[in-house]
Amino acid sequence: MITAELRRAILAAAGRADGDPQLRPAGPGRYASSLPFRLTTPGQDPRAVAAALAARLETEPWIATAEVTGAGYLTVTVTPDALAALAVRIPRAGPACAASDALQGRTVPDPPSADPLTQPTWPRARAVLAAQLTARLATTAGATLFFPKRRLLPPPAPESPSPAQNGPAVAAVPASPIPRETSPAVAAVPASPIPRETGPAVAAVPASPIPRETGPAVAAVPASSIPRETGPVVAAVDYAGAEPGPVVAAVAYAGPDAVRFALARMPPGAAAPEPALVARHVLANPAYAVRYAHAAAAAVLRWAAALGTSPAGFRPRLLAELSGSDELALLDVLSWLPERVAVAAHRGRPDEFAGYLEELAARTIDTMDTTGFTTISSISSERLWLADAARTALAAGLGLLGVGAPDRL
Repeated sequence: MITAELRRAILAAAGRADGDPQLRPAGPGRYASSLPFRLTTPGQDPRAVAAALAARLETEPWIATAEVTGAGYLTVTVTPDALAALAVRIPRAGPACAASDALQGRTVPDPPSADPLTQPTWPRARAVLAAQLTARLATTAGATLFFPKRRLLPPPAPESPSPAQNGPAVAAVPASPIPRETSPAVAAVPASPIPRETGPAVAAVPASPIPRETGPAVAAVPASSIPRETGPVVAAVDYAGAEPGPVVAAVAYAGPDAVRFALARMPPGAAAPEPALVARHVLANPAYAVRYAHAAAAAVLRWAAALGTSPAGFRPRLLAELSGSDELALLDVLSWLPERVAVAAHRGRPDEFAGYLEELAARTIDTMDTTGFTTISSISSERLWLADAARTALAAGLGLLGVGAPDRL
């Protein structure tokens, strides 16, 4: 949330309605922008541009300092209270804690509706999921979906009426076979096979198999003789003993959430996930660790509730004074949530957002395991708010990936 607000503040100071300040971490509550380098004119010093931006930003009450660093970076430090207040703001915002207007005014194509977990190959599954997640992340960052025009197929030609439909019988047609390329069959044509390229089979044609290039299988054709190259594996389809695709097999072994997260974090061209590794319930497995972190934060809240304690009053200074602590490190990672959504969408790399969730999960687990969250004497309303903020942010991130966020694992 802080990064979304800082993005707007920097662009406003630069007199720009949109753009990317290219923020990067510079320490807990510190954010560096390379925008001055892109605003300079030939012969102008980027440090002078950064100094002008810093002077405008220092008037913001939630900004402690804005200064020039390095060769011309603009580095902003937010106040300790502003950073600590995320512990309350994120739970109150709910899933909207990941939202921003960073991509407002941009459009993203409507993604395919196919289920990535039923695709025949890992590259195909990754491509389908990446398109879907990019669109979802982009709209969360303020972009608008557009629906490309799709070429419509012409309507099928009307079928010829059958005798059961009281179709017209043409008595004047002689009984000898008449060669036809296309044309509906009529009752006066003899029952010997008539060559056809298109058109539905009718009762007058004998039941021997009729070669077809396209069209649905009918009862007279055995299911094993219908070749299929793509599509989900359906139990009713006989694949003549063929093994299911690797993605479907992985889902059956490891579960849909684990496979979906493994696909989401898969960079373009990367090796396919190993189902045996994806299914492991160990923190070294990212597909498990991120969901476990959500459950760990939920467990702290559940344990406190059993003791009759819940997030109530909030004193930002209590968290703000924990300089260099696990709590501040967690707050800093939380502050990047909307920015990581926007950047991953802009780059078309949802795997980068999955990587951010892994970082957030690691910080959450480290913090929830400290004595401040595991002993009755140390637990406080402020720490419970922070646990709720971590839980809310992880749930929002997992939700954007289409992965469940369990309260227990």
